[in-house]
Amino acid sequence: MSKLFMLDDGASALDLALRGFGRLHSDIVTVLSDPVAVIAKQRSPGRRVGLVSGGGSGHEPLHGGFVGSGMLDAAAPGRVFASPHNRQVYAASREVAGPDGVLHIVKNYTGDRINFGIAAERLAGDGIAVRRVLVNDDIATDNADTGTGRRGTAATVLVEKILGAAADDGMSLDELAVLGQTVAESCCSLGVAARAQSTLPDGDTAFELGPDKLEYGVGIHGERAAETVNRPPLPELVDRMCTDILAKMPDDGQEVGVLINGLGSATQLELYSVFAQVTEHLDSRSERICASLVGTFVPALDMHGFSITLARLRPEWLEWLSRPVLTPFPLTVVTYV
Repeated sequence: MSKLFMLDDGASALDLALRGFGRLHSDIVTVLSDPVAVIAKQRSPGRRVGLVSGGGSGHEPLHGGFVGSGMLDAAAPGRVFASPHNRQVYAASREVAGPDGVLHIVKNYTGDRINFGIAAERLAGDGIAVRRVLVNDDIATDNADTGTGRRGTAATVLVEKILGAAADDGMSLDELAVLGQTVAESCCSLGVAARAQSTLPDGDTAFELGPDKLEYGVGIHGERAAETVNRPPLPELVDRMCTDILAKMPDDGQEVGVLINGLGSATQLELYSVFAQVTEHLDSRSERICASLVGTFVPALDMHGFSITLARLRPEWLEWLSRPVLTPFPLTVVTYV
């Protein structure tokens, strides 16, 4: 194993990376240093609500890469795989609050919920209205043994994309909160990995696997899956993943959006192969695909694996998904009408 960026610790790596990120994208974002936050330089004049998200570093481009015109107004980056401090969330929210207040988009992890919750209490004390959208799409932790419930993973990208466009249309805080939670609840995800991340702040590894093994249901921080399986051929693996995901989704007649997400070191060639298998599986079940997104959006540093997110998307959401954005990480969702 190797240390992150070959620096002394993860804190140094993050500070240096944020300086580089801010310098490279100085036309789109401002990076505040105390407390650390990424702030959009431009926003739609019709936007009445500030959109704020955040979470541990090591998942780039999430969240700072999606700050900018058409998506987030601010992001609070924590240390590697660690929640941002409530001071960061509070400062970022104060900076971008609109006349209708602030909407927090939070992945379902204990630290994130606590720190965003403390920040929300402080903002309410300042007279700033706050609502929360909780993203909890990972079906691998949808069981009685997991006290915190489903983790929040790649579906966060779809939630942020739709809410960004809807906020630009002037939706109110309450309307955005309902929309965001509805979108989040339409999504289910599942991830697999052939190798844990090998580059960590302390040089340790999350888990070891044999050459023919696979973690089925891995987390984006290197959390072990409930099951380690013999690695099957890709068509067999994707069929199992899609079957498990669809079994957890509502069968409400809505068409399906597909998000294939790399977990760090999966190549684009591999991700396109996964996408082909997913679409063929959905075709075999007479599921119509209405939107697609393929790439590395929510990695776990350099973990070798991928996740599949399927979402029941309402027709009126597709225009929001397809709108162009101006963010440090280009995000283009392909929609089909």
